[in-house]
Amino acid sequence: MELAYIPSPARGVLYLGPIPLRGYAFCIIIGVFVAVWLGNKRWVARGGRPGTVADIAVWAVPFGLVGGRLYHVITDYELYFSEGRDWVDAFKIWEGGLGIWGAIALGAVGAWIGCRRRGIPLPAWADAVAPGIAFAQAFGRWGNWFNQELYGRETHVPWALHITSSTDGRVPGYYHPTFLYESLWCVGVGFLVIWADRRFKLGHGRAFALYVAAYCVGRAWIEYMRVDDAHHILGVRLNDWTAIAVFLLAVLYIVLSSRWRPGREEIVEPGASDTGTGADDPVDLGKDEDKATTDKATATDTSTTTDKSTDRGKNEDENEGEDAEPSEKTESAAESAKKV
Repeated sequence: MELAYIPSPARGVLYLGPIPLRGYAFCIIIGVFVAVWLGNKRWVARGGRPGTVADIAVWAVPFGLVGGRLYHVITDYELYFSEGRDWVDAFKIWEGGLGIWGAIALGAVGAWIGCRRRGIPLPAWADAVAPGIAFAQAFGRWGNWFNQELYGRETHVPWALHITSSTDGRVPGYYHPTFLYESLWCVGVGFLVIWADRRFKLGHGRAFALYVAAYCVGRAWIEYMRVDDAHHILGVRLNDWTAIAVFLLAVLYIVLSSRWRPGREEIVEPGASDTGTGADDPVDLGKDEDKATTDKATATDTSTTTDKSTDRGKNEDENEGEDAEPSEKTESAAESAKKV
């Protein structure tokens, strides 16, 4: 008897009347909101306009969902197109099945379209949202918990996941909670990118590449633990090969990009520095107040100097008048002496 374990939910969907509320969908939605919120804060801190990240996410998120589903369906086609399967199930995204590789790839296409429409460099936008994407994945992985899927090998560790469902070939028992491992790993990746970006001033897509490389490292060993059906190449799961290839590409990009385009972009959104966030921009207000203070001080100094010059002139005239009176008295005394 297991004294400690992670229980699985009895069901992954609740019904509000005829409306289904699916835990998998809620996890994805929460992740998207976190990614957009954090991405917006980082974008504004780098000189962009508030709301730009959300505007581009309108393109990136739908493309990412389609890309993630396509990758899953293509790599696990037998689940939908083999004998006895219904191909319509390929469209039931709420039942689980999103490949992060396809989501990032096609999501980048959507982001590129959104950035191009706004005249914004895609690498700069990707750097801003990179940590948020990692945190979004951390939330999204809990959708696998609601669906009782993508767990690891059987184990008896205190944090084992208790699988109770027997559908789709599942065997009830205690397994490694790989969804939890990946969720925690993604949280660590998000904080790593934030720290490295502050420490090294990453730019031109290098923060995003760091996120990709760090995620691939964790995904490789977590994928190795999973027991769900997957295609193998030379005895290694397909997603492990994908993680290795993407990791090498990300590292190569970081090395070459740092040589070709060192430093960070000075302007991430054209025109943002001119208008900023309007009259409420604290940076612009500070500059205006400093300028007004300087002008006032200059005017005061000029006025003071002028007043001092005027007073000095008056004092000199009075002194000249006082000096003239003794001279006149001396001349009068001399004339009186002559007459005598």
